Amino acid sequence: MKRFAEMFEQVDGSTKTTVKVNALAEYFKEATDEDKVWAIAIMSHRRPKRPMTTTVLREWASESSGIPLWLFEESYHIAGDLAETIALLCHGTSKANSQEVHSLSDYIHKIIRMKGLTESEQKAMVQEIWKSLDLTSCFLFNKLLTGNIRMGVSRKLMTRALSKATQIEENIIAHKIMGDWDPQKISFQELILDIKPENISSRPYPFYLAYSIKDNAEELGDPDHWQVEWKWDGIRGQVIARKNHLYIWTRGEELVTDRYPELEVLKDKLPQGTVLDGEILAFKDGLPLDFKALQKRLGRKTTSKKILEEVPVVFMAYDILEYEGEDIRQLSMSERRRILEDIYAKAEISSLLLSPIVEFRSWEELEALLSSSREKRCEGFMLKRKDSAYEVGRKKGAWWKWKIDPFTIDAVLTFAMRGHGRRSNLYTDYTFGLWKGDELVTFAKAYSGLTDKQFAQIDQFVRKNSIQRFGPVRQVEPKLVFEIAFEGIARSTRHKSGVAVRFPRMLRWREDKKAEEANT
Repeated sequence: MKRFAEMFEQVDGSTKTTVKVNALAEYFKEATDEDKVWAIAIMSHRRPKRPMTTTVLREWASESSGIPLWLFEESYHIAGDLAETIALLCHGTSKANSQEVHSLSDYIHKIIRMKGLTESEQKAMVQEIWKSLDLTSCFLFNKLLTGNIRMGVSRKLMTRALSKATQIEENIIAHKIMGDWDPQKISFQELILDIKPENISSRPYPFYLAYSIKDNAEELGDPDHWQVEWKWDGIRGQVIARKNHLYIWTRGEELVTDRYPELEVLKDKLPQGTVLDGEILAFKDGLPLDFKALQKRLGRKTTSKKILEEVPVVFMAYDILEYEGEDIRQLSMSERRRILEDIYAKAEISSLLLSPIVEFRSWEELEALLSSSREKRCEGFMLKRKDSAYEVGRKKGAWWKWKIDPFTIDAVLTFAMRGHGRRSNLYTDYTFGLWKGDELVTFAKAYSGLTDKQFAQIDQFVRKNSIQRFGPVRQVEPKLVFEIAFEGIARSTRHKSGVAVRFPRMLRWREDKKAEEANT
């Protein structure tokens, strides 16, 4: 555990990518094979299941630390993190402790075994472990125990570190760690080191990303030099047809081929050696469904016949990166588009669509068309120079996104909760309500969009104007009004208001408005 804790402190203590990658790479060189597998599992969200409730953990921690439960709860609310609170109060002080002997995988196996123990046996084991670990190791053990461990390491960063440690290509590693593998049943050799030829044929290309237009599009020059498409509200992905296999990768580098069986037909309809860039969309009756519908397809290991009928998906193609096995990313956008149109025409299948080009003669005309995006169930426009190559990552100049303004509404602050991390001592997580007659009905929650100074001012308001307390949550006097922005709205039976909004955030504090002037 000591080596894992050292690596965690190095990664957590730096904002520099190179430092994080080097720390991870050194760990993957030095750790035991079993610890490497579990570290990969943790960083790819394959954590052991929590063997007990957090309620009993708080009780055990209160007893172990010798402080009353109410004081422990107050400490927890101030710290803002249960694992950290327990570690601060219960970690051991002995220098010669068991973390020197027991590895990461040893502690994970202990957690897995706890599931079959009685509560008293669990308690004895957990309290003994707390006393044997230093502060950082105790914190990490608690994170594992609560099933809430997050390393602050992206999958991309982890694959880069594994690549550096093993000298295996990043894309091959990314493919190998996808799918349904069990860290208890697979070795590091099987998971990472054994390279099969099909891994190479599955490789996606790095995605080319666009910058947002902040000012007038006229600054882009002659509109004839630009190809404009609708900006679809789906999941960006690449469809790869190579060696009689089909692979579908998301921009988040997740292999999702099995989740969309209706796209399997592309394996036979696309020429071998083809890679398409586009959007996975929920699509029915000639129109995209909203993103909330697509969410029903996300995260499912199996897709039922009912969900296939309710939320069918298509692949909306808007670029081609490989043709007949050749990388064609350096061809111009116009040339790639001609090849894409030819492939689309020959495929003739309903699950493959071609993103249409928006016709316009001037930037003023295009701006007028922008308002029709919601009718098309789109987010706005994508603008691409006709002579542009397909680059890597986010680069300014050739690709831009022009999004419609978000929906906005004025809502009243009704509840507040302490934030996390550097905001754990401030009330920064807010609940907002809208008027329904004389009653404020909860509408949305938001925690971003304000300055540090504004958060500090609102924190003071919350402390002085609390009506009731519910654990870490305070109900406040309904006096403050905020303009809330959101990207979409959908009916919801899970919310008292009857609706759910997408990406809610605070645009501004409406100090000029009284609570009675908020929206209904």
